Amino acid sequence: MKVKNETAVTDFILEGFPSSRQMQNSIFVLLFIVYVVTLLGNILIIVVICLDYRLHTPMYFFLANLSFLEINLISVFVPKALLNLASKKNMISYAACMAQGYFYFYLSTIDFLLLSVMSIDRYTAICHPLHYSTIMNSRVCINLVLGCWVSAFFFLLPSTVLICQLPFCGPNLIEHFFCDTSSVLALACADTQLIKLIDVIVASIVLLGPLVLIILSYIYIISTILKIPSAKGQQKAFSTCASHLTMVSLVFGSAIFIEIRPMQSSWLYTNKVVSIISSIFTPLMNPFIYTLRNEKVKEVFRDSLSHLKLFQKV
Repeated sequence: MKVKNETAVTDFILEGFPSSRQMQNSIFVLLFIVYVVTLLGNILIIVVICLDYRLHTPMYFFLANLSFLEINLISVFVPKALLNLASKKNMISYAACMAQGYFYFYLSTIDFLLLSVMSIDRYTAICHPLHYSTIMNSRVCINLVLGCWVSAFFFLLPSTVLICQLPFCGPNLIEHFFCDTSSVLALACADTQLIKLIDVIVASIVLLGPLVLIILSYIYIISTILKIPSAKGQQKAFSTCASHLTMVSLVFGSAIFIEIRPMQSSWLYTNKVVSIISSIFTPLMNPFIYTLRNEKVKEVFRDSLSHLKLFQKV
């Protein structure tokens, strides 16, 4: 690798937010509210699933893991963004930047894999209901989740090792609100073509692989649902998939848009907006999507509130 300069970069400047002080204050308040609501909503889902026996099924086991994942994903960069907005400094150290970039894409990869696992669960429940409890037993569910976490680690390992070996000798301005890999690679003082090629291959695998699996699962699911004689039965069967499909559309839609977007500077603002939707508002929407569109979860919440009111009266 040919280095342009001998001065090593020890800090990066994140310039993803507007420079206006008033705008930064408004963004801080909005981001803080979104972060707190996201944490509370996803923690509530995890607690309710753990405490209520009616939700001790594979579907809700995966949902609890998804909520745990969303908490970690939004916590990778939002606390640092809030700190920068509050202190009026947009600095991030080299080590923190590398860690932030890695964990963001590591957790995002797990998100794609976990959503595909959830589609397999729905396929098994609807297409093979008599064997569902046997196929999706607790051991299988745990192994599937662990497989997502371990697979994501190995998917990102090659590019992570190469990125950590890159020299950064200035400039150090990242035009994003977090350490996005493509923005960081643009600042490297060495050839990054191999890393970019690896990233394209890995992105294709972790995006298209799970997406194809999800599409195939839903082809079989829809064909099975259409064979149900009553409209009420069809609606009940499909209602268990509606929340999952909504999350798939949000997560995969925004990720694919970012991957296939033109690389011109005129698209940087659009890229930031889509990144915000993907990384901030998707974790925020997760609890609402699964509570508002899932009858069993709503039933558990209603019962919990009733018990709470009775307890307060006593």
